[in-house]
Amino acid sequence: MTRTEQSVTHRLVGAGPRHVIVLHDWFDTCAAWGAALEYLDGDAFTYALLDYRGYGERKDVPGRYDLAEIADDVLALADQLGWDRFALVGHSMGAKASQQVLVRAPGRVTRLLGLAPVPAGPYPMDEPTRALFYGASEDPEKRRAILDLVTGHRTGRVWQQRMISHSMAASRQEAHARYLASWHTLDLSEAVRGNTVPVRLVVGEHDLALTADVMRATWQAWYPNAEVVTIPGAGHYPMHETPVTLASVMEEFLWTF
Repeated sequence: MTRTEQSVTHRLVGAGPRHVIVLHDWFDTCAAWGAALEYLDGDAFTYALLDYRGYGERKDVPGRYDLAEIADDVLALADQLGWDRFALVGHSMGAKASQQVLVRAPGRVTRLLGLAPVPAGPYPMDEPTRALFYGASEDPEKRRAILDLVTGHRTGRVWQQRMISHSMAASRQEAHARYLASWHTLDLSEAVRGNTVPVRLVVGEHDLALTADVMRATWQAWYPNAEVVTIPGAGHYPMHETPVTLASVMEEFLWTF
């Protein structure tokens, strides 16, 4: 269901006692989780999915379009729902935004699941990579190149075009560009170093950007209770590529809080 924008518009999936807030990636919206939502346990969990300002159902909500603002909205949503404590699931950019929430309110976050997760430090980009990413806000073919890379050159043009069309239509160009500048440069590594919250890092075996090796060199260096799980047959978008497996891997970890 979708609620009106009293403070933060959101979608609820399930009605269970375990509360989880889900943050989407740079290209998608909360509506783009597709089939994976059908396999979540709505008796055990309540998932709250929100779009960022400038995206999806909140496309016309003005903002600064940065990760600090996402964290503000997450905490406002938790208050709106009456959730004192909650787990976070963050996909890609959303995982870095989840860490901003953790820095702001460490006592409220019970668990953190990062899906193809951007680490807490500045994201390294050489000049060609920088040109590709910073050009993607206005150039759909650059978005296609990124999608092809992070899915291991395995996805066809039909899926890629659907992703591009949704991404271009569902987000404001200025929001897309500003969020990139935020997640690319923001450094939260010292703020999260040594945090003992349980963390699961879920990566697709075919993701050529955010690999298990990247997780070990970054997330596991900062979070002592972080584990890495690799999903076979998936790249950066397991909610599309392997939805049943993703739901299982998520809820196995989230169940225990």
